Amino acid sequence: MEKQPRLLASQLFLKNSVFEVLLNGVLLTWKEIPDNKKVVSGSIHHPFKVGTSHSVSVSEILAVRELDVDGGTKDGRWQKMTQKLTEAYPYAFTVSYVERARQHRWRCSDVTFHCSEGVLCQQWIQTIREQLTALTNRPKHLLVYINPYGGKQQGKCIYEQKVAPLFACASISTDVIVTEHANHARDHLETEAELKKYDGVVCVGGDGMFSEIVHGLVSRTQRDNGVDQNSPEEKLVPCSLRIGIIPAGDSQPMDVCSVHHNNTFLRYSISLLGYGFYGDVLADSERKRWMGPARYDFSGFKTFLTHHHYEGAVSFLPATDTLGTPRDKTRCRAGCFICQHYGQLYSGDSPEESKTAPDVSDREYEMGWGVVRGKFLAINAASMSCACPRSPKGLSPAAHLADGTTDLILVRKCSRFNFLLRHTSKDDQFDMTFVEVHRVRRFRFTPRHCQNDSELDLRENGKQLFSQICRDHPACSCSPAYSSWNCDGEILPHAAIEVGVHCQLIKLFARGIEEQPLFEDLANPPCAL
Repeated sequence: MEKQPRLLASQLFLKNSVFEVLLNGVLLTWKEIPDNKKVVSGSIHHPFKVGTSHSVSVSEILAVRELDVDGGTKDGRWQKMTQKLTEAYPYAFTVSYVERARQHRWRCSDVTFHCSEGVLCQQWIQTIREQLTALTNRPKHLLVYINPYGGKQQGKCIYEQKVAPLFACASISTDVIVTEHANHARDHLETEAELKKYDGVVCVGGDGMFSEIVHGLVSRTQRDNGVDQNSPEEKLVPCSLRIGIIPAGDSQPMDVCSVHHNNTFLRYSISLLGYGFYGDVLADSERKRWMGPARYDFSGFKTFLTHHHYEGAVSFLPATDTLGTPRDKTRCRAGCFICQHYGQLYSGDSPEESKTAPDVSDREYEMGWGVVRGKFLAINAASMSCACPRSPKGLSPAAHLADGTTDLILVRKCSRFNFLLRHTSKDDQFDMTFVEVHRVRRFRFTPRHCQNDSELDLRENGKQLFSQICRDHPACSCSPAYSSWNCDGEILPHAAIEVGVHCQLIKLFARGIEEQPLFEDLANPPCAL
């Protein structure tokens, strides 16, 4: 990496010691100077000596403000100093920044530097503020949606006490909307919001609120650019605004899957589409909401015991020109070179070009679609690893957030023991005869009993389906003919669907995974020597 030129370098007082403080375009660094090297003066330029050293990225600095040594900061803070030190260092400034804490958490911290000269103090404040202003990724004005029922009905209180003060500290202005009903945020984004005023949209709530934001923002972007969402072949226009989930970070692009049925748009998916096992778990758990979070474990165990399989045909367009495969050891982390590669490929598309350009290369179209027919326990499409405490590596450990593909995982009919082994294996979970995985751009699924019934609606044809089931299966081993699609925690009304992946359609205020996920740390604790 190219060495950054110094902007400022001074000896300043901090915590009863003199520190050499250095600022360049990337880092603010301070290092304690040994006693025999301390010089009480304004601006000193020499290499760091041995001693305690700290640094913070300029992009992680929230703000800088002047401190009134006699009475605290100008916003009311106060810091004790002896009379002698006050006379020697009568000027001071405080830098507020974020730092990494344990368990992948962030926390806010302050550091206060004391100066012997007022001109030097103002120089530091002005220079740091100039560097913060130059951060083009930092938002200036945000639209915030708060679900008042989120976080055990503490969403509004959490925002006011923890989030709003941070925005104010970082000089970020906000327009706040407290949602009053389901889909309030989605509908407001689609029709009323003046999106040109904002640098991003932030949601304070759970998965449901995030889904509303994604659907509202993506739909509004397509409408403004004349894109027909009901056409599965349309290439969607990427959203210009980033989406924030409290807490948040820099900028992380993400793929989005569009789901259609008979040329009618159904939903967008960010993480997982699951038919069979995961669809049955969700459908059963929805009938047991009175159980609270325990319903997921109960429904999961029940679904495992029932062990239903479903017949159908899966057709897919393989991603033949990708840089990785679902079975390689590459993991999507912050700065992922695979996602960056596809970001560069798509960054040249103008909105006009995006409306007509295909989502896949000509070569991939020439290769044609693959088709798999059979009896499946589960059909999953993972657009990210989907790691969680029960599956530390995730459904597809090598899946990428922003490469324009999804990993299509087909689990054929097998024994309960083998199905359980597939989810608990610490080795290659795809190295099983009843499992196959494909990295795809698009795919379609048609249930066996639906192949001549394109209008199947799971909500309206329950009685017809039940009679169909009883005709096709003996009473002693009756199995349902259809499952439900689990789309990021929402049940789709149709079993026959077509799915297309849209590369880097949205961006989050985030940085991606910066190190080994916490779930993997817990699953593989370090050995004690």
